[in-house]
Amino acid sequence: MDWLERTAKLRQWSRSGARAPHKPLLLLYALGRFQRDADDELRYTSVEEDLRRLLAEYGPPHRTTPAYPFHHLVSDGVWEVRTDRGPGSPGSEVRKLRATGAAGRLAPDLRAALRRDPSLLGRMARVLLDLNFPPSLHDELCEAVGLEPEHAEVTGLSSARRRRDPRMRELVLTAYEYRCAFCGYDGRIGAVPVGLEAAHVRWWAFGGPDDVDNGLCLCSLHHKLFDRGVLGIGDDHRILVSQRFVGRSSAAREHVTALADRTVIGPRPGVPPVAATHRAWHTSQVFHGTPHPTAAAT
Repeated sequence: MDWLERTAKLRQWSRSGARAPHKPLLLLYALGRFQRDADDELRYTSVEEDLRRLLAEYGPPHRTTPAYPFHHLVSDGVWEVRTDRGPGSPGSEVRKLRATGAAGRLAPDLRAALRRDPSLLGRMARVLLDLNFPPSLHDELCEAVGLEPEHAEVTGLSSARRRRDPRMRELVLTAYEYRCAFCGYDGRIGAVPVGLEAAHVRWWAFGGPDDVDNGLCLCSLHHKLFDRGVLGIGDDHRILVSQRFVGRSSAAREHVTALADRTVIGPRPGVPPVAATHRAWHTSQVFHGTPHPTAAAT
């Protein structure tokens, strides 16, 4: 059985590019628990808050109960659920999962495969991360689920996976004249820019193209905040700052909340700005909450 292929093809609700990373997040969490204790069983009532927090932090803006992936991941052949009454999930209702003592863990065949080949765990984790989240979030996601994935190349999926265009970073940084589009940071060591990155507006994992009109030159801080949904771009190319963001220090106000309603810096004349379709995707699928009306209001 090709576990990498099965991992890559988890059945997820999808409509018009909407994100539904509920199953990938649960599977990442389960792999992290397996890595620490291969015989561990995840009782729903014990892991519900962990899963709810993962969905709130790394899922789309609209909230979903962790009961949904806990029940439905069974259909993908990588997960099993049993209750106090015996094998089988009682359904996706929270109260039933709680009342029946539902507990889940990786499917028996998968557990056996992971014991035979410990490197499989890291390769499965890499597939889940690559196909569902931007690279800027990979390290902190691993930390959040308690995973220490091996840095292995993913094999056997080349025909099913798109290849990134290695030229995008240079094209985007050049288009924005090596300045962060949010704060104007333009640091260099000699002739080499440092702390500047090319951010996908519509994530590459969700069909975002390696085109300049889907890119922004951002400093490392603002790239991370953009991918976490703290920052966004409005229809008028003004910066959005989520009202959910809390930062009481002068540094937080200066580097984040003061950006609200500022105009994006760049790109240079003749280069297309971020396309409306990509801005709209980011606003609906990544940006959290409602934006501050203006910087003065913070």
